[in-house]
Amino acid sequence: MTVYRQTNKNGKNKKFNDRSKTYLNEIKKKQQHQAKFIRMFIVFCLFLLGIALGFCYAALNTDFCAKNFGEDSPVTKFFDKLASSSDNSSNSEFALPFGPKRKNVLLLGVDASENPTDLWTGTRTDTIILVNIDPRTKSVNAISIPRDSKVYLPGDHGVQKINAAHAIGGVDMTIKTIEETLGVKVDRYIMVHDNAVKSIVEALGGVDVYVEKNMHYNDYSGNLHINLTKGYHHLSPTEAVGYLRFRHDPMGDIGRTHRQQWFLRGILSELKKPENISKLPEIVSVARKYVKTDMSLYELTQFAMMTKHLDMDKIEIATLPGAPNKRGAISYWILDPDKTQEVINRLIYRQTEEIDETTPVTASIVYSENKSAEAQAIINELKTSGIDVSCQSHISKTHSQFVAHSAKITNEYYNNLKKTNPSIAGYQFVYEPSMYLCADTDFTIVVAGK
Repeated sequence: MTVYRQTNKNGKNKKFNDRSKTYLNEIKKKQQHQAKFIRMFIVFCLFLLGIALGFCYAALNTDFCAKNFGEDSPVTKFFDKLASSSDNSSNSEFALPFGPKRKNVLLLGVDASENPTDLWTGTRTDTIILVNIDPRTKSVNAISIPRDSKVYLPGDHGVQKINAAHAIGGVDMTIKTIEETLGVKVDRYIMVHDNAVKSIVEALGGVDVYVEKNMHYNDYSGNLHINLTKGYHHLSPTEAVGYLRFRHDPMGDIGRTHRQQWFLRGILSELKKPENISKLPEIVSVARKYVKTDMSLYELTQFAMMTKHLDMDKIEIATLPGAPNKRGAISYWILDPDKTQEVINRLIYRQTEEIDETTPVTASIVYSENKSAEAQAIINELKTSGIDVSCQSHISKTHSQFVAHSAKITNEYYNNLKKTNPSIAGYQFVYEPSMYLCADTDFTIVVAGK
């Protein structure tokens, strides 16, 4: 009896052990299947991540696509379109939601306020520049809007100079006026006080600028004193403000607008210097008091950091085309609507014409008398490149420029031309569709003397 029970017990234990072993084996198999599934899932996720990263890389690096698929391949064109964007519904392009988009940033410089506790209310905009920034190509286009431009202000304010918009309705009216006048969308704005200019220049340790003429002016009521001589200057903070605000010359507000452009170029050059990169946080911190903007501190920092990689030869500038007109004691800048639209299409919407090697191109050369030899060398280089130099003349200019008059003469064309014509490297690129310095040609090269 005892033996039976023991045998029975052993049999039960054996069956129990067998079932336990089977159960444990099933658990082990399930665990192995789960582990295998997890491994496969991780590999699949990594695969998808690789595709996503490759997709992003290709979308944001069309050079990669062009090299591997060809410049005219559907793949390259598709990714190039994905990486681009526009700021107007009638000029819209599909863009990745996480990709860099072009932005229109309105840069405003205001005059001094009579109220020391309020730097902005009632002030007029001495500087109005619409900047189009493309983070993907690291290029910047800038349109200077003359402050005397005759426009209609929103509401019942009628015809005014554009710089009156801020004094009447603040930055909101300024933005609305520019959007309605030019048919563009302003994404962000940065409004700068004179003291901000001083602080930025001070942080940089000064700015290198070539002063094109003697500038002497004193306004004791406005506490503005300008005393600059012609030539190269490392402008101090006070001198920089004087250089920007001086307007007592034959070109009036347009001359002042050109000086603003040269000053911004000088600032960008300073920001690109390795020793000044560490000063960016200090420069951005100026915004707390002397800069009014709807940009976050992060956005300001990102745009400031972009200047480190900015190609100075990819900066394209223009001034809204027009002509001066005086009615009584009031001077206006009357915008040319057709040419203004050309500038907007070119610099904001980046619309250009296709050009190939068979397209005839004409050029003009204007130069200072002491630059005759240099001008002749450039003429010879252009003729060797198959370009017809149809006009040559002397002109008194202090800044060398490459001035495009035709939509087919792009910044890319200029950069390619530099490869066979290295003499024109470093020239400021300007788009000017209406004012010809020599003749009606596709572009003009200004060889300036100092």
